[in-house]
Amino acid sequence: MQVLPKGFRHLPGFLDRAAQEALVEEIRAVVAAAPLYTPEMPRTGQPLSVRMTNCGALGWVTDRTQGYRYQPTHPVTGAAWPPIPPSLLALWQSLLATSKPPEACLVNFYSDTARMGLHQDKDEADHETPVLSLSLGNTCLFRLGGQDRKDRTLSLKLASGDVVVLGGDSRMAFHGVDRIYPATSTLLKNGGRINLTLRRVTI
Repeated sequence: MQVLPKGFRHLPGFLDRAAQEALVEEIRAVVAAAPLYTPEMPRTGQPLSVRMTNCGALGWVTDRTQGYRYQPTHPVTGAAWPPIPPSLLALWQSLLATSKPPEACLVNFYSDTARMGLHQDKDEADHETPVLSLSLGNTCLFRLGGQDRKDRTLSLKLASGDVVVLGGDSRMAFHGVDRIYPATSTLLKNGGRINLTLRRVTI
């Protein structure tokens, strides 16, 4: 039996199909204002397999020269990020016992061959407020570990409409996406998976 870290919550099918479709349209508007781009690993400049953008006062970005960071503007267009959709702000308020609103929503688009290596969400000054993650589109295999990269990991599938909360002991847990399962959802016309990650950045 898999034992999840304290503070980790998986809410399968939290958003129904209609709510998912409405949210996809809101994300399309975000992408129209802040186009998806291909981020790079620090130092090596190796491109990540996901494309990404952001909404909110701050956006998480990475490139070869400046590395991982938050900034208020799109690294390609130079424009300010569009606001976080009200539906996501409402979701945050309904699920998290915090008075602090999210400042960043990272939008990751996974093609059917994309993945995300094990990592911690540690570029924020605030390591106490939980991270809220939402899946849209094809199912993925999500891997979750402990606060040390060498800790044992467990895997679970995240389907379209699933919500994950990384709080408490799991706030600084290593996590990643090992694979995408093609054709497991009809939500996105051209397949793939969208992951939305809402974070509080400043204390």
